Amino acid sequence: MVAASELLPFLVCCFLSLKHSTLAQDETHFIYNGFNGSNLLLNGIAKIHPNGLLELTNTSKQQIGRAFFPSPLNFSKTLANINSDSLSFFTTFVFAILPELPTLGGHGIAFAMSPSTEFKGSVASQYLGLFNTSTSVSSSNHVFAVELDTILSPEFGDINNNHVGIDINGLRSNVSAPVTYFSDKEMINRTLELISGKPIQVWIEYNATDKLLNVTIAPITSEKPLHPLLSTFLDLPTIFSDSMYVGFSSSTGAMASRHYILGWSFSRSGQTVALDKAQLPSLPRNRKSNFPTILRILIPSSALMLLMIFLIAYMIRRKKYEEVREDWEREYGPQRFSYKDLFRATKGFKDKEFLGAGGFGRVYRGTLPSSNVQVAVKKVSHYSTIGIKQFVSEIVSMGRLRHRNLVQLLGYCRRKGELLLVYEYMPNGSLDKFLFSSETPTLSWSQRYQILKGVASALLYLHDEWEQVVLHRDVKASNILLDADLNGRLGDFGLAKFHDHGATPQTTFVVGTVGYLAPELTRTGRATTCSDVFAFGTFLLEIACGRKPIESSRSAEELILVDWVFDHWKRGLILLTSDPRLEGNFEIEEMKLVLTLGLLCCHPVPATRPNMRQVVRYLDGDAKLPEIPLFNTADLGFDFYHLGREVSHQNNLSAPATSSNSILICGR
Repeated sequence: MVAASELLPFLVCCFLSLKHSTLAQDETHFIYNGFNGSNLLLNGIAKIHPNGLLELTNTSKQQIGRAFFPSPLNFSKTLANINSDSLSFFTTFVFAILPELPTLGGHGIAFAMSPSTEFKGSVASQYLGLFNTSTSVSSSNHVFAVELDTILSPEFGDINNNHVGIDINGLRSNVSAPVTYFSDKEMINRTLELISGKPIQVWIEYNATDKLLNVTIAPITSEKPLHPLLSTFLDLPTIFSDSMYVGFSSSTGAMASRHYILGWSFSRSGQTVALDKAQLPSLPRNRKSNFPTILRILIPSSALMLLMIFLIAYMIRRKKYEEVREDWEREYGPQRFSYKDLFRATKGFKDKEFLGAGGFGRVYRGTLPSSNVQVAVKKVSHYSTIGIKQFVSEIVSMGRLRHRNLVQLLGYCRRKGELLLVYEYMPNGSLDKFLFSSETPTLSWSQRYQILKGVASALLYLHDEWEQVVLHRDVKASNILLDADLNGRLGDFGLAKFHDHGATPQTTFVVGTVGYLAPELTRTGRATTCSDVFAFGTFLLEIACGRKPIESSRSAEELILVDWVFDHWKRGLILLTSDPRLEGNFEIEEMKLVLTLGLLCCHPVPATRPNMRQVVRYLDGDAKLPEIPLFNTADLGFDFYHLGREVSHQNNLSAPATSSNSILICGR
């Protein structure tokens, strides 16, 4: 037999070892005032210190630590049918989080109930060792958790980096709240920092009969508050499997914290079993601060990072405003704008400054920062360097054009693959919106007639009165802009070409817009003043009829505007083609003049068309309009309108869609 003197020390040692261990343990309740001898299922880097302190994670990066009660609890539906209150549970635990840096740690602790303790495929960091990107939204998880989250994760809709959330089958919380507790003595809510390093107690209580879940939190030095932090109705038995494990999961990420559990009790008997705070293990003493070492590392690395950010920002900014400049452009200095100024003027070419799309480019409204003058900036793609010198020379020459019915070209800017043309701004936009849109007021006949005379005068200036002949090559309603007084201004010189008076124009490309192309263009590829007159004739009919040159929605007889007006002219019914929006409010002789002159300008034979000086005299009433020689498009052996449409269709197959119908076709 063992002597009493030998047995007494042995019993004292057993008592001391149990002091920080389980006081009671079965399926209905258990309590741990420290975890020595607890037989918990530990996973990952979780461990129990000699004094009974449960450490879920240390400061290792991207790690997981878990601790679960070793036996699953019965939550079967059969048990619920006998007594719904039997599915209630009440638990409390004390935890502490010691961050790696004083104000930054990660990622937090979750009290979890799960049908398994394996959590296959789960990852660390913001997933707290419970889920991964594919499992965080699955109803088959059957996982309930209360998260104590110390990192803001926007992908989960986190409200801040210091909150408590109730999670069902994923980490997007059903409800959450910043961490506060109600001080019953002071009758106010106080903020509580999860990463304060101080022990904090949590109470989680679920009443299955009322389906009410309460989560309460407070410092260990305070009593349990009367008001819970979170209170919500949940039907947890429908989420649970028949058997569920209970425990804790924690993780670290790029930043880390030491996550500790000091004590834990769990009960299903109707109330929470209190912990004996005096028996809880103590936290490790604060180690010597490594803050000076961290500073020695952070300061040089931060300086290097800032330098790299500055260099990258400089390169991006330089690339953002980069231009193409060549020596031969120096003589055009006064007509050249900096891209930086144009970028700022248009607010970065934002969509809200977008005015519309013209031939081969988009147009934006802008205000020059240096002069506060409003401008229109057109961006034109130009990827070939062939002919660019001549093109820029012609652009600058256009800037010297001066006529009251021309939109003034103020200058240009050149970037790789892109030209920017700067025009004076026309506040009323393009004429086509007033002719074809129901959202704008109808222009009166007198306003239309003045616009026609103004555009005719501008074309006369371009063809005859400037130092060179300027072929516009894209006269149409959408290229006629209206100033504040609704005066018509001919604009968009992106397709214009110059040649000396008396010389033959050397153009090898068919450019223009379907419906305005003179028939000879498709044969010769050579633009002339006659082809501009043809386009102006179509424009005359647009103004008078309020119709586009080709409208595919109309019948075959009305499809092509010129054919339709010509047919009515032959039958002596030409006034029936006038714009119905005018409601007959027009000068009859002027309307007849405009319609008949439009047909004359659109004659298939170039020599039969009048020149612009004659057109101006007809419109001013200084000359009598001659008879129109009869013509039929079929007499020329081809239907140039349908040819134009076919070319446009083929061109659009390889070109990005724009609101413009302008085409560019290689000539022979």
